[in-house]
Amino acid sequence: MSLVEDIIIVAGLIVFEVVNSLDNAIVNASILKTMSILWRKRFLFIGILTSVFLVRFLLPLFIVWVSVPNVSASELFFAFTGQSAVAYNAIEMQKPIILMFGGVFLLYLYFHWLFLEQKEPLFIERYLKQKHGVWFFAFAAIILVLIMYLARADPIMMLAAAIGSATFFILYGLKQTAEENERNLVAGTKGMSDLSKFAYLEVLDATFSFDGVIGAFAFTINLILILIGIGIGALVVRELTIRGIDTIAKYKYLKNGALTSIGFLGSFMIIEAFDQELPSFVPIIVTFLLIGLAFYFSKRAIKKDAVLPKAQ
Repeated sequence: MSLVEDIIIVAGLIVFEVVNSLDNAIVNASILKTMSILWRKRFLFIGILTSVFLVRFLLPLFIVWVSVPNVSASELFFAFTGQSAVAYNAIEMQKPIILMFGGVFLLYLYFHWLFLEQKEPLFIERYLKQKHGVWFFAFAAIILVLIMYLARADPIMMLAAAIGSATFFILYGLKQTAEENERNLVAGTKGMSDLSKFAYLEVLDATFSFDGVIGAFAFTINLILILIGIGIGALVVRELTIRGIDTIAKYKYLKNGALTSIGFLGSFMIIEAFDQELPSFVPIIVTFLLIGLAFYFSKRAIKKDAVLPKAQ
């Protein structure tokens, strides 16, 4: 892989991580506004150790290690640093398992947003203005049955699909609880210390980082590039959370771009898991295109909203 390809992949990972994390960052900002300047700085700087160098470093390593059990932890680390060709080849051999697990998880994530969450209509979601919970569970069941049927010759692939499905439902049960707790926290911040708020934000950030880590495998299984891309993206999000989240929140269609790209990335991962190789630039182009369109329509909506009061 050339240096230019590496740079493009990292750029795609940064954009994906930033846009995918904005929704959580907006909610976090509401808590940060109640904290002192000192603790805001601690969240930005001390939190980098946990958010980037722990969660976004250890989680991809753990996913790969579980998928490639014949590779030791030390060999995996050497593969991460580019010093173990044996481990790297072993990871390449088990790539379909990683892609199947991640693809199912991301596809469920997209359909959950499409059918169950509140959203500003932009792409296909314009035709689904109301919540359709029955559709989500129907799609989830049909997707899993279809994938497991197509992978019936490989029990490990079937297991990876099942684990991806189970991981989604377990994680989103935790996320819904976390979101409810965060709303309660915003409503009752006066009775909590800044230390308690800081600790809660760190735990919440670790929980919500899972989507970005899984999505990163759609771009590459190179762990160094994943760490650089989503690590920088996490730093940008933390900076935006403190300094410019009110401005970013005005771009109301960015989440549409992020979640729609997640749907495509999940599909690409499943396709590649069945040995249908896609060019490495495909997920990058799709991500940039969808997020670019979301940014454009958001910008146009902002200008339209600014003109309306004057017209009245």
